[in-house]
Amino acid sequence: MDPLRRGYLSALTANVLWGVFPLYFHALRPAGAVEVLAHRVVWSLLSMVLVLVVIRRWRSVRDLLRQRKRMAGLAAAAVLIAVNWGVYIFAVNTDRVVEASLGYFINPLFVILLGVLILRERLRTLQWVALGIGAVAVVILSVDYGRLPWIALTLAASFGCYGLVKKRLGLPAAEGLFLESGVLMLPALLYLLWLTTNHQSTFGTVSAWHSVMLAGSGVLTAVPLLLFAEAANRVPLSGLGILQYLTPTLQLIIGVAVFSEPLPPVRLAGFVIVWCALALFSWDAFRTARRNRADRGRAASTANEPAAVGATE
Repeated sequence: MDPLRRGYLSALTANVLWGVFPLYFHALRPAGAVEVLAHRVVWSLLSMVLVLVVIRRWRSVRDLLRQRKRMAGLAAAAVLIAVNWGVYIFAVNTDRVVEASLGYFINPLFVILLGVLILRERLRTLQWVALGIGAVAVVILSVDYGRLPWIALTLAASFGCYGLVKKRLGLPAAEGLFLESGVLMLPALLYLLWLTTNHQSTFGTVSAWHSVMLAGSGVLTAVPLLLFAEAANRVPLSGLGILQYLTPTLQLIIGVAVFSEPLPPVRLAGFVIVWCALALFSWDAFRTARRNRADRGRAASTANEPAAVGATE
């Protein structure tokens, strides 16, 4: 299989796995959101230990541990991803998968906003229009819910900020997830110990399958992340961006079709407006990328003209 096709397959698999997460976490419902989060942290760390043993990158982990600024950034990233995981599990446990899917639909728009506010990036006209349309959608959905869709906004904000921190750190996926899980390991273990001491733990008490699934949450976390990291090295950014919409689409379908969550007309209209904003944003990104490629091609052909003339003479 050629590298590009392998990259697309990895990206597709990663986004499908993320998209069906609600089915997995819903099956863990006897456990509370915080207990599932704690198990996810612990088993993610153990999974990444095995991965690092296989790929033999312990030296890079040791080097990172000596860099205080990057470790401080990793600690911030760990807190952000813990908030994201915890709110997402809570959303699944409380039958709010549709609202959670909205969070990942509006995440690209939130990332644009971060670029403006934090990185001082300048937006193109269509990007401003897409951002405005997204804001209108949030207002409509807030009116429909009778409140701000805080789950969606928290998921978008936490994951967007997490991506910003990780982008600035520039860490490989395996080492990053290992160290982030390591930062969260102590509070996770203390909480699980507290649950066990107070006879509130569901691990080993509900069923053997429940315990296996709690442990499997670590593998479920690591596998799509590593697949996506491989895809990022092989697939154009525009291709990755489009495939990422598959995740919230699957979550929305599962929320409505499997868990029978309501999607009244006004709420559906809000989602349609978000999709319009994303379509406009994607079209602008494709158009700009195509224009940049054409400009680079013209520049390269212009630069080669003198050499070609000299060769014919």
